[in-house]
Amino acid sequence: MLNGVVSERVPKDSHQAELPASFKEATYNYSPSLPALLEELGCALLISTYQAGQVASVGVVDSRLHVQMRRFGQAMGVAVDAGRIAIGSRDQVWFLEEHSELADRIPPEGAFDRCFLARSTVVTGGLQGHELAWGNGPEGPGHLWVVNTLFSCLAGVDPRYSFIPRWRPPFISKLAAEDRCHLNGMAMKDGLPAFVTVMAASDEPGGWREQRNDSGAVLHVPSGERVTDGLAMPHSPRLHGDQLYVLNSGMGRLEHVDTGSGQRMPVALMPGYARGLAFRGNHAFVGLSKIRETNIFGGAPIAEYHDALKCGLGVVDLRTGATVATLEFTSGVEEIFDVQVLPDTRCAVLSPAAGEPHEIWHTPGEPPKT
Repeated sequence: MLNGVVSERVPKDSHQAELPASFKEATYNYSPSLPALLEELGCALLISTYQAGQVASVGVVDSRLHVQMRRFGQAMGVAVDAGRIAIGSRDQVWFLEEHSELADRIPPEGAFDRCFLARSTVVTGGLQGHELAWGNGPEGPGHLWVVNTLFSCLAGVDPRYSFIPRWRPPFISKLAAEDRCHLNGMAMKDGLPAFVTVMAASDEPGGWREQRNDSGAVLHVPSGERVTDGLAMPHSPRLHGDQLYVLNSGMGRLEHVDTGSGQRMPVALMPGYARGLAFRGNHAFVGLSKIRETNIFGGAPIAEYHDALKCGLGVVDLRTGATVATLEFTSGVEEIFDVQVLPDTRCAVLSPAAGEPHEIWHTPGEPPKT
């Protein structure tokens, strides 16, 4: 295994002692196969870390893994589109636009081939936006879909409102800030949500907490019909090609779902609470978290192996089910929330969000004379 340390840049007028230690430094190790695999697949990664309040940009520089952390408080869902990124945080959604013409100006020189700068944000309040995805909406393409866990619905964002409700499961009787079913994952097809995950088909405030180890389900959108059920705290449904996958998180498994019969086939067993899933070619990138000792996660089946669980990333070859590369955070990060692929990217740099110093960019040349 190879090792690394990544430190967060702290504003000059801040006192490091006021920040939790996990916000200042994270250590990690990775299998030697990971940089080579990323280069072979032609991609880099974005990994959000809710507990640490960071988004990690993972790429390759000089054949070694390069990890950069940027602070986005309670970073959750991440959406990647051509030329832009959306990041859900504590009470807002950040929008980063691509400015890769600046990439070679950012030290270390030659390290980055893509650059994304935070250009705007929409304040949503604490919706618990577990996942985000670019797609189509009433106004056409370029619509951002948000899994609004607090209100048990799929939503859009709009500068005039905290959110615009677009769809909710048929068993949810009304919009209420009560996290009734823990709607948390979304699979897109042809620009629209096609499947979602819930932890339980509950219409009571926080009702999913009562029985969550075998009450999870994948629902079809827009019908709301159950595609498969009996899951333990599922997350991250994804369509890869025409195949549906889901993370049976409480069991630590990546599973393939037959959408006709509802039967599930295990693809890989992972050494962590599985949440966050992305694909590139024949490989799946699976986010892994340690179990937090709370009444939410403590009773999950995988909690039996608490001391052996890892936080990081496992890369699974879908053809064999084997884990062929790993990234493990050994300190500073204990919980992975989302994983997204940046295609056709070697290493990307993200501009900082609130609370960090910003570089100031301007168009070249002098202003026109009047």
